[in-house]
Amino acid sequence: MLDRHARWVRGQPGGARANLAMADLEGVDLSRRDLRGARLIGARLARGRLNGTNLAGADLFGVDLRDADISSANLAQTDLRGARLRAADFSNAILKGADLRAGSLEPGGPRRGAAGDGPTGDGPAGDGPTGDGAEADGTRQLHGMALARMQAGTAADVGIPTDLTGAVLCGADLSEADLSGAVLQNADLSGAVLNGADLTGARLNGANLSGAALSGTCFDKADMVGTRMADCDLSATRIDMAQMPRPIDSMGSEIQRAIFDHERWIDSVGQRGQRADLDGADLSRADLRNVNLSAASMRGADLSAAALTGARLIMTDLSGANLEGANLMGADLSGANLSYARLAGADLTRVRLGPAAIKDPSGRPTGRSWAANLMGADLRRALMVGTCLVQANLSEANLDSAEMDGADLAGAKLRRATLPGRPPRRG
Repeated sequence: MLDRHARWVRGQPGGARANLAMADLEGVDLSRRDLRGARLIGARLARGRLNGTNLAGADLFGVDLRDADISSANLAQTDLRGARLRAADFSNAILKGADLRAGSLEPGGPRRGAAGDGPTGDGPAGDGPTGDGAEADGTRQLHGMALARMQAGTAADVGIPTDLTGAVLCGADLSEADLSGAVLQNADLSGAVLNGADLTGARLNGANLSGAALSGTCFDKADMVGTRMADCDLSATRIDMAQMPRPIDSMGSEIQRAIFDHERWIDSVGQRGQRADLDGADLSRADLRNVNLSAASMRGADLSAAALTGARLIMTDLSGANLEGANLMGADLSGANLSYARLAGADLTRVRLGPAAIKDPSGRPTGRSWAANLMGADLRRALMVGTCLVQANLSEANLDSAEMDGADLAGAKLRRATLPGRPPRRG
């Protein structure tokens, strides 16, 4: 097929456009191949090697490229709507003019999901997306359902947002790319070229845009809580309408004092300062990256959409707290109490929710531990990739549509928990 496609690209006899729609090619090596204009709708290429591959003008609608190496590849003018690109390496790739808007695969073919787009969305050579029967309806339906689980709260008329969570895009050329509504949470865009790119409504929580070229970039309604933008020239950007974080120094003096005194209390092993009592506090959209609030009382606090990457919340009482949409990537919540907390859509990637070692008043280990408590927690659509949940109490928790690739559930209690794709357990 690849040989015939190469002839098709060159216009030679016997050539045929490669049609790998819905194909399962996980881990395949397609590095440095010429796949210009190829049809890869909904193909599974997770963990594949496409470094240096020429995919200019290819139809990658709904493709799965999670953890793939796409460095230095040419994806100019590609259709990447609704694609799953989590943790993919796009460093130094060309994505000029690429379409990364929302879209969703459905029975009967892809739904392009943007106003004015036709239901079939013909590819570069005019072939329809249903093509020559390569996509069986049943397979397409299952794949579409899997994609839909990523963002179950997405409006039906928009489709599934393109997911670039944790992707590496440093030095990539994204000029004139349409990233409206894309999820770029914790993505590395340092040194990327985003001149003229449309990031309207994009999620950039925790993303790194340091040193990026942003001339004419549109950030209207983009969620930029915890976004790093060092050495960026914002004079020619549209950023006034972006949703920005609330720094600690903009909060009430009582909250500032409580956090300051608590960190002194932690550092002095209880000799100075005092334990923070932030029960019911409004910390929504707060920039609390790397803060140390271990053992604080934060029952019922509002931490929705807060930036908590790298935070230390060991044995913190967050029972009943609202953490919907919060970014907790890499945080340490060992032994924390999150019973009946709301964590829908939160990013818990590589979060530590295992047991915490109990220490005596002098700080020496006692040999005992305290398990994290997530009983009854709402974890729908949460990102829990590589999360440590060893011995955690997840009884009655709702993990519907949560992404749990690589999560460690050794010894976890799952009595009556709703797991991804499964009904509640009755045991």
